[in-house]
Amino acid sequence: MPILVVQIPQRSRLRARRLGGAEFASPASGGAEYAYVLSADGLGVQSEGQSPAALLPRATSVVAVLSDADVSWHRITLPKAPAARLRAALDGVLEEALLEDTAAVHLALAPQAVAGKPTWVAAVDQAWLRAQLAALEQAQIFVDRVVPMAWPDDPPSGHFAETTITGDGTAADGIALSWAHADGVASIRLQGGLARTLVPSPAPEGTKWSATPGAAAAAEQWLGAPVSVMLPGQRLLQSARSLWNLRQFDLARRTRGRRAVAHSLGQFFSREWRAVRYGVIALVVAQIIGLNLWAWHQAGAVDAKRAAVQSLVKATYPKVSELDIQRDANAVMQREAQALRTLAGVPGDTDLEPMLQAAASAWPPDRPPVDNLRFEPGKLTLAAPGWSDAQIEQFRSVLRPGGWQVDSADGRVVISRARTTPGSAS
Repeated sequence: MPILVVQIPQRSRLRARRLGGAEFASPASGGAEYAYVLSADGLGVQSEGQSPAALLPRATSVVAVLSDADVSWHRITLPKAPAARLRAALDGVLEEALLEDTAAVHLALAPQAVAGKPTWVAAVDQAWLRAQLAALEQAQIFVDRVVPMAWPDDPPSGHFAETTITGDGTAADGIALSWAHADGVASIRLQGGLARTLVPSPAPEGTKWSATPGAAAAAEQWLGAPVSVMLPGQRLLQSARSLWNLRQFDLARRTRGRRAVAHSLGQFFSREWRAVRYGVIALVVAQIIGLNLWAWHQAGAVDAKRAAVQSLVKATYPKVSELDIQRDANAVMQREAQALRTLAGVPGDTDLEPMLQAAASAWPPDRPPVDNLRFEPGKLTLAAPGWSDAQIEQFRSVLRPGGWQVDSADGRVVISRARTTPGSAS
C-alpha cells in the first residue's frame, strides 16, 4: 500500500492574516511546495522531494506531519465524560493553560488514553490546520492522519537540523534542536544558553540522538558525542509510524461514497491485509470445490434413484417399451396400475365410488342428501346450496387428512385428490 507523507510547512507568525477572527498562515496552495516522502511499506523511502500540492504523488494512504513549533503539549488527567461531551470537558480542563480561546484551538488526545488517568493532549491552531487540510483536499490529496513530528516520550530523543528562520520570523542561519522527553517537546536553537538549560547533562540513559547531514558536525561538537545521521525523509517516515493521529473530534476523517469504497479497497489490497486476502481466496476456492463435489454427489444419487425406479417398472411391466419408461417411469407405473385395477374391478382412488364414500363420511349431519352431482375422472362436483362457511370448512377439514382437496363456489363443493407440490410438507 503506497504511503505518502507530506510535511505541512511551518506556520508563519510574521505574515499571518486574519480570517474569521483567527490568525493563520496562508495555505500553501498558491505555488508553494511541500516536502514529501513516498514509501511502498512505510519503512523505506521510495522517492522524496518537494512539489506543489497539485503535483504530489498519488498514494493509497496520506499522512500529514506538523512541525514541532506548531504543536503545543499539555499534561492533564483525562476527564470521565461521554464521547459526545469529551471535547467540551477538555475545554474546561485546559481553559487556563491555553494562550488562546479554546474555540480557536484544535485538541487531540494521546493514543489509548484512559479516562481518569494522566494523558497528553496536543493543541494546534484550528483555523490554520483546517486551511492546510483544505488546500490539500482542493488538490485531491485527502489526508488520512495528521501526526506531530515529535511527541512526549521516554526515553528522550533529540534531533538536530539546520534552520534559517528564528522564532520571530527573521532570517538567521543556525542549528535547531528538537528535544522530546517525558515532560513535553521543545524546539530550540543551539545559539545561546537555553538549550543547555533545557537538556540535562549528562542526558538520561537511552537518549536517542540524530541529526541531518548538514547539522551532524555542529551537533556532535555541541553534544560532545556522536549522533546518528537521519535524512529529512527518514524522519518524516519515522513520525508517520507513530500511533498519534490529530484528526479527532470535528476534524475526524469522514470518507463517503466512492472515496470510502476506494479507501476500503486500498486497505484490503495493502500488504498488511495480504494474509486476509489469501484466506478469503482459499475460502472461496474451498466453497466452490465443495459445492461442485456436493452437486456431483447429489446428481449421482438422483441418477441412481431414477435408474432403480426404471428397473423396478421394467421388471414389473415387461411389456412396456423401454423408451416410455425412460421418459416418465412414474407415469407408466400409475397408468399400468390403473389398468390392472380396472381389469380386476377394483376402484381406484379417483374413481366415483371412493370419492362418494369420502364425501358421505364428511357430509354435515344437518344437511339433506345431495340432489345432483357431476363426476369427471378424479373430480366430483356436489350441489351444496345454503351451506354456511363453517359447514364448508368442517367438510374440508374432515377430508383433508385423507389427501382430499375441497373447493367451493356458487353453491357447489368440488372434491379432488390434493396435489403435493415439490418441497411442500406432506
